[in-house]
Amino acid sequence: MSKKYDVVVIGAGPAGYIAAIRAAQNGLSVACIDEWRNKDGKNAFGGTCLNAGCIPSKALLESSELFHRAQHEFKKHGITTGDVAIDVAGMQKRRASIVRQLTGGVAGLLKANKVDGLVGHGKLLAGKKVEFTPVDGEPEIIDAEHVIIASGSTPIELGVAPFDSEFILDSWDALELDAVPDRLGVIGAGVIGLELGSVWARLGANVTIIEAMDNLLFMADRDIAKVAAKDFKQQGLDIKLGARLTGAKVNKDFVTVAYEDKGGEHTFDVDKLVIAVGRKPVTDNLLADDSGIQLDDRGFIVVDDECRTRVKGVYAIGDCVRGPMLAHKGSEEGVMVADLIVGEIAEVNYDVIPSVIYTAPEIAWVGLTEEQVNASGRPYKTGSFPFAASGRAKAMEQTSGMVKIISASDDDEILGVHIIGPMAGELISEAVLALEFSASTEDLQRTIHAHPSLAEAIHEAALAVDNRALNFPNR
Repeated sequence: MSKKYDVVVIGAGPAGYIAAIRAAQNGLSVACIDEWRNKDGKNAFGGTCLNAGCIPSKALLESSELFHRAQHEFKKHGITTGDVAIDVAGMQKRRASIVRQLTGGVAGLLKANKVDGLVGHGKLLAGKKVEFTPVDGEPEIIDAEHVIIASGSTPIELGVAPFDSEFILDSWDALELDAVPDRLGVIGAGVIGLELGSVWARLGANVTIIEAMDNLLFMADRDIAKVAAKDFKQQGLDIKLGARLTGAKVNKDFVTVAYEDKGGEHTFDVDKLVIAVGRKPVTDNLLADDSGIQLDDRGFIVVDDECRTRVKGVYAIGDCVRGPMLAHKGSEEGVMVADLIVGEIAEVNYDVIPSVIYTAPEIAWVGLTEEQVNASGRPYKTGSFPFAASGRAKAMEQTSGMVKIISASDDDEILGVHIIGPMAGELISEAVLALEFSASTEDLQRTIHAHPSLAEAIHEAALAVDNRALNFPNR
């Protein structure tokens, strides 16, 4: 006799395990299936984010930034350290320890919420049945009243530069290097490429990044992107825009990279080459031919605004569906779906999902860019405030960057907030809350911010929208 659950979740990343926990909190019987296996051969919950993405990359970013600051900033604070060295093995040991703690924590959370965590492969069959194949076991059939697919995504591989995990690396390989390469090439100047490039550049690698787009950070506000381009150049990142990779030849112990731009064809040699051109949804061996699930032309599972597939009772969330591939987006979709299943009113406000790039300085934004507002035809006004005028930023010796706010001219509604500077990823939460409540610029102006704090930059930028900044000359 097959097992039966109210909800079966396929995938235990940030979308899947959160959906499973919320469904269990709602009084449903839940199983969560995941087959992730780390490079040591051990299975773990948490998906890409905890094992090979968000968490390990932030651990390395923190370690590399501390190393960089010890080399270049401590003297300004009157701190003498002598020669500073990096122990890559120690740094990687710390990263691995953090990952183990958090993935183990996910397993513990599932157990604490009475979710059956099943290690193995899940495949959706017709009639909301799930074929579960345990690790080193035989397939079994699970019946489900509801199925939530949260299969995640995987790095895109280029035909001209196939992964070999030794010289041509995906983003996971790039997080587990055991030594600092003298020369590192990165294909793609998006979030992943910039973060990985920053890690190894701070540790001493000469980093060259190739980006096919003509503009750096095309998805960000242009004023923010300009500041970022200047900062990255000062940090030694050699970013080549409008450049298309045409080949990558692995030699005995290095890679020859070929690309073309407006100036013609070029080559350069690197010790390691990281491909970071985006990610694609994981759907291989996920759906039976008669499952009834529809994929779009890019391989994403087709869903509506509430993550329902065209099969009643089957939902899909996270990286395998439309929208930004962000852990927090997937988690919120998981909560929404689990609540919808029990008849609660739930939604995800896709207009106020924050984006963060954890470089130094950090970059974060929510809402519309000035270019998007301008294209819409809606009259608007803007204000900005530089961290160079922030007392807290000066005390931290981190004065690069700015806060920019875009508001509607007619009703003063805040339309977008864009930050590049220290702790931008933390500061953006105030802006997300403001947009969630359709706040006006005046609302932020009248909100008391602690002094001295980095958050004062948001307050001053809001004042600057109406030419009322108090600690920086108005335009």
